[in-house]
Amino acid sequence: MCSETADRSNPGSRIDPRLLEILVCPLTKGTLVYDEARQELLSRKAALAYPIRNGVPLLTAEAARPLTDAEIDRL
Repeated sequence: MCSETADRSNPGSRIDPRLLEILVCPLTKGTLVYDEARQELLSRKAALAYPIRNGVPLLTAEAARPLTDAEIDRL
């Protein structure tokens, strides 16, 4: 489900791996996991999924959706 790198064949799904190394959850300052299929950055500590739109992570609580218990368990 989750991937550390983006699909190079689909420019819409690209996110720079170096960016993933420095981004943190704005609420917990914890690490984020890239979910390539859903185009989201997942925070286990905050139990939130931050969307990526046009290659830009939207790291605000307002843009995030809550993760389900099953999604958290898979992280």
